[in-house]
Amino acid sequence: MDSAERPLALTLGDPAGIGPDITLLAFQARLSTAVPPFVLIGDPAVLAERARTLGLTAKIEPVDAPAATPSLFAKALPVLPVPIGGNVVAGRPDSAAAGAVRQSIEQAVALVRSGEASAVVTNPISKAILTRAGFAFPGHTEFLAALAGRASSDAVMMLVGGDLKVVPVTIHMPLKEVMGALTETRIVKTLLTTAHDLGRYFGLARSRIAVTGLNPHAGEDGTMGREEIDVILPAIEAARRQGLDVTGPHSADTLFHAEARKTYDVAVAMYHDQALIPVKTLAFDTGVNVTLGLPFVRTSPDHGTAFALAGTGKASPRSLIEALRLANTMWPHAEPKP
Repeated sequence: MDSAERPLALTLGDPAGIGPDITLLAFQARLSTAVPPFVLIGDPAVLAERARTLGLTAKIEPVDAPAATPSLFAKALPVLPVPIGGNVVAGRPDSAAAGAVRQSIEQAVALVRSGEASAVVTNPISKAILTRAGFAFPGHTEFLAALAGRASSDAVMMLVGGDLKVVPVTIHMPLKEVMGALTETRIVKTLLTTAHDLGRYFGLARSRIAVTGLNPHAGEDGTMGREEIDVILPAIEAARRQGLDVTGPHSADTLFHAEARKTYDVAVAMYHDQALIPVKTLAFDTGVNVTLGLPFVRTSPDHGTAFALAGTGKASPRSLIEALRLANTMWPHAEPKP
């Protein structure tokens, strides 16, 4: 398949969540706005049922391979079938669907790595449901790293919303474990991966990176904790010695207002909520989750499964549309493709 004709590989996510809703709405939006062609990996029956629930008239077309997508996308939503065991009810998650959810992610990655699709875009999953079904990873990011044959620490999660890009050093772990997980090596590795991929995918050859502290007021010279002095500052200095433009540690509570955001290209925070709260506050409907450090491109909406909204017609597809668009601009710069 010619590289320009490779569709995006979109996973359905948890079928009881809003993944089916926003997929159908994103497909419908192609009639009025720019939505790059994608092939959905999931259960056509679930989509058909959700379309009936939402009163949508989208034509759903099972296909054998992504190659059918370019000629089909204008008139029908192409779906690579992955049947789901059990009955899917909007808003009622069921661990019986966990196997199909996992399979769809694996298949999306395989299609991209074989050159049949251009990039992976994932709809939201329920980590709790997957964990109860034996899923051994805390989230998409770590699972994708494993599928790429890389360590979980190689994959870096970046949230993009408007002019703000934010990266958490630690991701899906209890807050009480963060301090033990923060090491100079881990922070430096995150900074290097972030700088490299901002150059590759976003054209920022020498990105300005602002690093937060961990403690209130960035530790207040050690009076509120020594992590900034003992771990974070040495990591910043080590990254500078490797040529990176890094500042900090900054107090996180003053780093995200409008004037502060003009001073950096990306903020690297120490833990999940420290990074995600500002980007979701500023761009909840349009934010995109990007996984850096992989040999392929992966994006996703920046929100979760929203089970309470599934099947109600209230879910917005804007974040998914932005994820599809961003993946479409990034993937030509990924590692050499077959």
